[in-house]
Amino acid sequence: MTATPTLHDTAAGPQLRLTRRLAHPPEKVWRAITEPEHLAAWFPDTIIVERWEVGAPLRFQHEGGLYAFEGQVLEVTAPRVLEFNWGPDTIRLELEPDGEGTRLTLLDTLEAVGKAARDGAGWHVCLDHLEHDLDGTTPPWTTTDRWREVHPDYVEALGPEAATIGPPA
Repeated sequence: MTATPTLHDTAAGPQLRLTRRLAHPPEKVWRAITEPEHLAAWFPDTIIVERWEVGAPLRFQHEGGLYAFEGQVLEVTAPRVLEFNWGPDTIRLELEPDGEGTRLTLLDTLEAVGKAARDGAGWHVCLDHLEHDLDGTTPPWTTTDRWREVHPDYVEALGPEAATIGPPA
């Protein structure tokens, strides 16, 4: 694991926190988290948005048309904060300069604590994909294999109560 994930109770629900240091400046990372061609490389769904602004509607579509759902942009402070609803969860991405790179913090306010290990491992893999996209490289693993590799670490780090909901079918 690149950094130990944490899980905290908040007024809005359980919140998963993952932090990753990226070897690229915040402006480049910001483009990677907001521009469609970069989002396609790492985010689990296609995000359809006209403009990243507070209140803007979002549409999420899964590859192959398996499902689609709506969301909304909650906060945008370029190039530092992007927050939006993603299904029942709230995703917040915070970027902070870190030397010549960026410290990215992903906060996922979950609908249920039991899916924290599952989703944490998923976000871990997404952030691995983000790093590869930023570096211009191709991951040497499949998404499924990588998830299976890191998931036990999330179960151990977050505890058994965070692992009562398993991977989607």
